[in-house]
Amino acid sequence: MSDNELKSILELDCEDRYDYFLSVVGEEKEIWILANNDQQFLKIYAEDDGFEYLPVWPTEEFATDYCKDSEELSPKSISLPEFFEKWVPGLIKDALEIGVLPGLDPDVWVTPPSELKKDLQEELSNF
Repeated sequence: MSDNELKSILELDCEDRYDYFLSVVGEEKEIWILANNDQQFLKIYAEDDGFEYLPVWPTEEFATDYCKDSEELSPKSISLPEFFEKWVPGLIKDALEIGVLPGLDPDVWVTPPSELKKDLQEELSNF
């Protein structure tokens, strides 16, 4: 993917980025997160709303672009079966939301893990 393609997708509004995320993850069957050297994943605290969320990306390129100024973070792939079986229950237990494909604007599509799982399963049924 070229830098221009990456930038044009990141410039979409959060709802369009969410739809893009679903279609790419439906095809690739993996989700990308960021983790540090201790394998702790990145969580973002939304001060205005008082909750934490796990940012996720549809490809390694988007995750890499997001952390390009950080030496401590690196992209980590999670297969969809692992995400459904381990991550969704864990995120629910820890009361963490999911922020889908953060872009260039401050708006992020934040959703409960169970909703993202349902939307992804619907997307998978299209293949």
